[in-house]
Amino acid sequence: MTTQVLNLFDEPATRSERRLADLPDRVVEGDPHHKIGMHFTSPDGQLSAGTWTSTPGKWHAFTDKDEYCYIVKGHCALIHEDGTRQDFRTGASFLIPNGFRGYWEVVEETTKHFVIRDCAPDA
Repeated sequence: MTTQVLNLFDEPATRSERRLADLPDRVVEGDPHHKIGMHFTSPDGQLSAGTWTSTPGKWHAFTDKDEYCYIVKGHCALIHEDGTRQDFRTGASFLIPNGFRGYWEVVEETTKHFVIRDCAPDA
């Protein structure tokens, strides 16, 4: 197998869609739908990279992960459990460290590129 550099603007290796409300106790407001294009998953499954699009809504952020994000388009926010809000728009990049507790809010449809390292204890 030849190792290639991945361009996240290229066609992803796989695509999936989900309605976030199908995950128990996750959604706080709205009915967000996600489209995910996976470009890379490491052999051990602990590192992944892809493209994600979400319709508006608010939900509990996933935990046990380090996640780097680059906002391709849209407007979203991360809201810490203490109420601190950070808004991100097209062109923004940020890192959500393992241990973050709070919410994702998609204000207007948002597309991001992401790199996630799974930090779950059983990972």
